[in-house]
Amino acid sequence: MARETQKQAASLPPYFNIDPDQALAELDQPTDTARFASIAEACARGRSDLASRGMDDEGGKTLRLFSTWEITRYLIPVAQAHFRRVLKANPDLPQGRSETEGGAKWFTLDEVLRLRAFFAAQGSKAKDYLPYRPEGLPAKLVAVANFKGGVGKTSTSAHLAMSAALDGYKVLVIDLDSQGSMTSIFGGKVEDEWQTAFPLLARHYGEHLRIENQRRLDRGDAPQPLDESLTAAMEMTAKDVIQPTHWPNIDLIGAQLNLYWAEFQIPVWRMAARSWKLWDALTERLEADGVLDQYDVIFIDTPPALGYLTINGLSAADILLVPMGASFLEFDSTGRFFDMLHSTFASIEEGENLAARALGRPEIGFEWDAVRAVITRYDGAQQGELAGLMQAYMGPTLSPHRQDFTALIGQAGEQVNGIYEADYRDFNRETYARGRETFDETYAAFKKLLIGVWRREELAAVQETSEDRAAS
Repeated sequence: MARETQKQAASLPPYFNIDPDQALAELDQPTDTARFASIAEACARGRSDLASRGMDDEGGKTLRLFSTWEITRYLIPVAQAHFRRVLKANPDLPQGRSETEGGAKWFTLDEVLRLRAFFAAQGSKAKDYLPYRPEGLPAKLVAVANFKGGVGKTSTSAHLAMSAALDGYKVLVIDLDSQGSMTSIFGGKVEDEWQTAFPLLARHYGEHLRIENQRRLDRGDAPQPLDESLTAAMEMTAKDVIQPTHWPNIDLIGAQLNLYWAEFQIPVWRMAARSWKLWDALTERLEADGVLDQYDVIFIDTPPALGYLTINGLSAADILLVPMGASFLEFDSTGRFFDMLHSTFASIEEGENLAARALGRPEIGFEWDAVRAVITRYDGAQQGELAGLMQAYMGPTLSPHRQDFTALIGQAGEQVNGIYEADYRDFNRETYARGRETFDETYAAFKKLLIGVWRREELAAVQETSEDRAAS
């Protein structure tokens, strides 16, 4: 009988027969406010320890080398034998280095970029050694956003930035998420909010306030004072907050916890100056500081919430990418995200245009060159049917390419790296090639979008020039 009772007890779910005294014995003391600080400090120590796995002896990040096999397969479209012949015939070009006598040659990415430029100048004109980039057009800004956490937003943004850099584009990454995950991936050092995008937003408001103050003085009214923060921001430009990374053609505007203060400060500024167009702050400061002419592509990683920082990132963007998982909850959440985008920007347009019509000024309207949702962490065996239904409902807004989940990204993530920073020798060539294939396809889908947008603008500019000539 006792044996049957024990057997029955063993078969019960674990939430039955919990002993209150045992539960009390395992319970720790109540948590007060100070306890949060100690938990945060413990996490900070752990984060520092984990982040150091990707650091060199001097506490910085160093990008790995690239082999001849990898260069000719993924970076420069030439045969290995031809690649070696060109190097031998041009001793002034980077020759790489071997870890063993007669072993494979390895090159830095900076050297790869120099080699790519040489092949573009001297090689076959039928091959695209350099990525498509129309002259005279500004950089394209790409916001990666969704208020659903865990959808691969930062990972997607980081890998697209790395892909674009490997492709030869000059890239800027702007981290607007105060959690600073993107900053950690690129080894950024950010002490406080003055090394983030915050001074750019503050300067935009400060410049608006100066104009308003002049109008006040002209009317005989007292001006609003610029506090110390605004005065300091008025002396700063994007150059002061852009930092290089361990990638030779990726720069960073980083983030850290203090950046979240902007979510409280921006509405205070807006209340003090209702005519300040806060949604234009990031765009106009980047343009005024010449950033759009210095880079090809600018990726903006936004917080997982539709706050003021996200609104700035979305307003600045030419292309909006929305990562999402192939699950009902993520599909539902993403739909609500688009609904909030509509409500937010329609509300801004309505308010601004009501005043514009009254004053006889041009009305505003937000517009994006392209918007795409992207399925990430995809498991075809489990999620194929649901992904197909999502595609049917969302149509062309949902990219037909689905980014598969691969163990390669998990292993790279343990070292606080992207998969393109992983050395294929830590796996093997075949495993590495399969692992990065889905990310290469994600970048290919994005690049087609980017090139299409650029081409449309290029043709429009040609058409406009033709019309101007015909009119004159």
